[in-house]
Amino acid sequence: MPTDIWLVFLLGFMILGSIVALEIKDILSSIVAVGVVGLAVSISFVFLQAPDLAIVQFLFEIFSLIILLRAFLKKDYHEMKPARINLFLTALTIVTLAAVFGLSVHVFREMPAFGQPLLTTSEHYLQQGAGEVGAANLVAAVVLDYRAYDTLGEVTVLFTAILGALTILRVRRQRKEGGSTR
Repeated sequence: MPTDIWLVFLLGFMILGSIVALEIKDILSSIVAVGVVGLAVSISFVFLQAPDLAIVQFLFEIFSLIILLRAFLKKDYHEMKPARINLFLTALTIVTLAAVFGLSVHVFREMPAFGQPLLTTSEHYLQQGAGEVGAANLVAAVVLDYRAYDTLGEVTVLFTAILGALTILRVRRQRKEGGSTR
């Protein structure tokens, strides 16, 4: 089966998972649905020949799922009460997701054949990278020289996620010990 068909299937699966996450009444089930969407994103990266992104996405989904489950596991508000505007927001969400799906199918059709290079930038890195940077390891040269700001952004996101997790866990630990939260 061609890759673009799998990507369209995964995109539809992600949209369905997003709708389920938004519309389900139980918050824990909603968290699991969001985790399934993240797993589909990770599988999409595998199909797009980006295993490094797939691994990072998969690990991020595992960590965020654990943090969210830990944060909501023993809370009293597992059930959400429907609001009056809920029907309008549901319709708006479905229309928006259908538009995203339609536009994404068009983008997938415009992609080059599977295995063909998407950009000529990669060819430049392969041909000129060692001479321009002087690094023996071309992968490290791309990550640290050509894409340094991107790498800095990824590290910043990871650091922020860790700080958020530690904050959630710290507040929970203080409540268990009987101390006050600040």
